[in-house]
Amino acid sequence: MKTIKLLFLVFASVALMYSCKNETKQTSTNSTATSTESASEERTGQAFIEDDGSTPNVLQIAIGSADHSTLVAAVQAAQLENALVNAGPLMVFAPTNEAFAALPEGTVENLLKPENKDALANILKYHVTPGNYSKDFLKKFKKLGQANNGYVKVEVVDGEPLIGGAKIIASVPAGNGIVHVIDKVLLPPTEE
Repeated sequence: MKTIKLLFLVFASVALMYSCKNETKQTSTNSTATSTESASEERTGQAFIEDDGSTPNVLQIAIGSADHSTLVAAVQAAQLENALVNAGPLMVFAPTNEAFAALPEGTVENLLKPENKDALANILKYHVTPGNYSKDFLKKFKKLGQANNGYVKVEVVDGEPLIGGAKIIASVPAGNGIVHVIDKVLLPPTEE
């Protein structure tokens, strides 16, 4: 019986010493985490986890493309990064920088203002469809349901699918879907 009491006393002492050490580490870790959190409050979520081993997701593909810096800036301004890294599958119709430049002067700058975040998010969500369809398979549709709860028209002209009047100029498979690069910004129909 004395042996059991002695073992219990030794175990309790070790546990007490370990918890004191851990508390000190925890305090310094918490202060580091707090300063890191305050430095990047909006940079949380699945979109900001670094992963060099997986197939890039639709957001990573856009970030890695020099032709999509305006789209990436818009996604960041609307704070939609985390939505583009979910499991999907997602089909993103990604306008090029040239497509954004073709909008009336000042449109992009105006949409990037914080007070227009909701309007910008609505436009960006109009570029996302659930699914993972090839360019050829898209020819089978008359319209696609978009993430903003709207629909975009699909037409076939000269054997090529046009999505809301935009031509698909490239398609890039992603870990959570596919990115179809388009030559035009899709604007949701305005409700009257």
